[in-house]
Amino acid sequence: MKRTMDDCTLPAPLVALARRVVEANHAIGRKVALAESCTGGLVAAALTEIPGSSEVLDRGWVTYSNASKMQELGVSTDIIETFGAVSIACAWAMARGALARSDADIAVAVSGVAGPGGGTELKPVGTVVFAAAVRDADAVPDGEMVYFDGGARSAIRLQAAMAALELLLPPQGAGAAVP
Repeated sequence: MKRTMDDCTLPAPLVALARRVVEANHAIGRKVALAESCTGGLVAAALTEIPGSSEVLDRGWVTYSNASKMQELGVSTDIIETFGAVSIACAWAMARGALARSDADIAVAVSGVAGPGGGTELKPVGTVVFAAAVRDADAVPDGEMVYFDGGARSAIRLQAAMAALELLLPPQGAGAAVP
């Protein structure tokens, strides 16, 4: 039986972007790893909707608790205590930890406050941080803090998953022959 996009329970735009990620990374032979917190595995779920994703997705972690971030990905207690789990420092450490513990060429991490509770004045509901770590690249922290004004928890998680997938797209011209 042939499956169509209608057979999928995930939102069509999420699956379409995941398809682009799988196809683009497959084309250049690049493997990816994920370290997810507030998205709870939604990025991995989107990627694994795509046939052939096993050629691209090496592995992923859902590290929802601070303890799991420290135990599974090696995020230091100092980072959690000083900056918090929703910080570029934490997302960067998560991405670096995922890269170190995988065979991937790039790892993307996402952590945030999806709500409806848990927000603060400095990090309100909708605050999400992202980081990407690339194997054999300079270890310069590459992260971003974004505020998604989606209201509902599911809307914030969807927007965060979409942004994480965007970070997994290879740069234009990646894998092309250099003249």
